[in-house]
Amino acid sequence: MTGINTRVLDRELKKGSAELLILSLLNARMRHGYELSKLIHTRSGGQLMFHIDSLYPLLYRLEERGWIKGTWVEKPGERRRRFYKVTAEGRRVLAEQRKTWAAFVEAMRRVTGGENA
Repeated sequence: MTGINTRVLDRELKKGSAELLILSLLNARMRHGYELSKLIHTRSGGQLMFHIDSLYPLLYRLEERGWIKGTWVEKPGERRRRFYKVTAEGRRVLAEQRKTWAAFVEAMRRVTGGENA
């Protein structure tokens, strides 16, 4: 039996949590892609990183699904940026994803013998 490829596992976990992370951050307020990337990296203590090359296609998919809405914003002396916000449908999806992840984490805790198992 071979060992688990932690890089593949990390990549799959990140893919599975990407929508939840983005919707959660946008639920607080409008943000642009680069800010989202930096916030994920900072708030995760450097454990999670979304490269811009993978982040923007995700933002476009979420927008196509109607979960977020993007708006171009121009400020004097700055380049134009696309800011995203969560839609009502996105908030509904976020609530469902939070429940799903909470149940998953609780089940993992029980199986792996985490605190109070």
